[in-house]
Amino acid sequence: MGLFSYKAVDRGGTHVAGSVEAADRRSAVAALAERGQFVTELIERSHRVQGAGDESGASAWLAVPRLGAGRIASKDILAMTTQLSTAIRAGLPLLNCLELLHKQQRKSAMKRLFDHLVKSVNAGQSLSEAMGEHPNVFSPLYLSMIRVGETGGILEQTSTQLAGILAREEKVKTNMKNASAYPLFVLSIGLASAAVIVAWILPKILENVSAGAAAMPMPTRVLLGVSAFSRVLFTSVGGWLAIVVTIAALYALRRWTKTVGRLEWDAFKLRLPVLGSVLRTIAVGRFARTLGALTQGGVTILDALAVVRDTLGNEQLARQVDEVAEKVKRGESLAEPLEASGCFPPLLVQIVAIGEQTGKLDELLLNAAETFDTDADAAISRFMAIFPAALILILALVIGFIIAAALLPIVMMSLGAGAV
Repeated sequence: MGLFSYKAVDRGGTHVAGSVEAADRRSAVAALAERGQFVTELIERSHRVQGAGDESGASAWLAVPRLGAGRIASKDILAMTTQLSTAIRAGLPLLNCLELLHKQQRKSAMKRLFDHLVKSVNAGQSLSEAMGEHPNVFSPLYLSMIRVGETGGILEQTSTQLAGILAREEKVKTNMKNASAYPLFVLSIGLASAAVIVAWILPKILENVSAGAAAMPMPTRVLLGVSAFSRVLFTSVGGWLAIVVTIAALYALRRWTKTVGRLEWDAFKLRLPVLGSVLRTIAVGRFARTLGALTQGGVTILDALAVVRDTLGNEQLARQVDEVAEKVKRGESLAEPLEASGCFPPLLVQIVAIGEQTGKLDELLLNAAETFDTDADAAISRFMAIFPAALILILALVIGFIIAAALLPIVMMSLGAGAV
């Protein structure tokens, strides 16, 4: 027998804690469920001595290959969640669902993931605990939804909600990638062509112009300076050193925006004219849908806000949610600090206020999420209509400047010859 420390929620919604003796994790969860206590955390304090043929938890985990986040795509997790939800709704036991999905996998990383999940659940771990050992694969939202489903006996509903949330996120991501792929391709080809023209072709054309550099028009002198700089940049040791330093600086800047400078960078993005509105609208939709799904599953407001803040995709907004959570912890309603933050639209604030008064916060938030998602789709569409046009305009200005700078000396020579 093993001794397990637990935290749980009873039928009245009160948080309780204690310890229980059981043969394994599954037996401990079952014993507590019989008492009307639904486990939120279970830690094994001591365990029975295993036989020579048993494999310890540590060695079993070492036998499982570590999973990198880059090897499992978000589409793989979406497909897995949808299939898991379908299998659970069909009435299959959880272990059978995992074994069935294991057989369907073709990706080696997904096979290893399911191999570990099947072994862990079969050994008595809960699904959320097994998934929690892969933080680079499963987000805090994912783990919270699965944990809520297990402890409340509503895994079928929470897995369906989770599949819907992931499908929505994948749709937004795919639409943005598809809309920007062609303009970025055209801009890249155009800028590469312009670089070749400026560095090698233009100087040979302008060699035939008899006027000196000082007598040439300003655009031509600027273009010749850029051409000379480009040749030096790619043909000298100092030039290559400058390129390496520039790449290193860009990499350092990228790291800064993802670590210590993330708050400043995310705040800057929200201030951008068009992109800021798009990011804010998407974050509001995520807030409403995620908070509604978690509270509907029985998660307390404070615990739900702790999960929601990591799903917004913007640290500035996440800090605002932290401040809201602190005020709610001190006894304020949720609507008041949301309104005071100034980061959330009045419609969301009013919906939260009505939801708190009527006790239907989860239902109203999920209904409102559809409206916010529609607004997000419209904002993304507007941005994607402007973004490609802006890229093409930049390319047109660059090409136009090059043509003008190349033709102006020739036109001036022709006019000078005609005057003579």
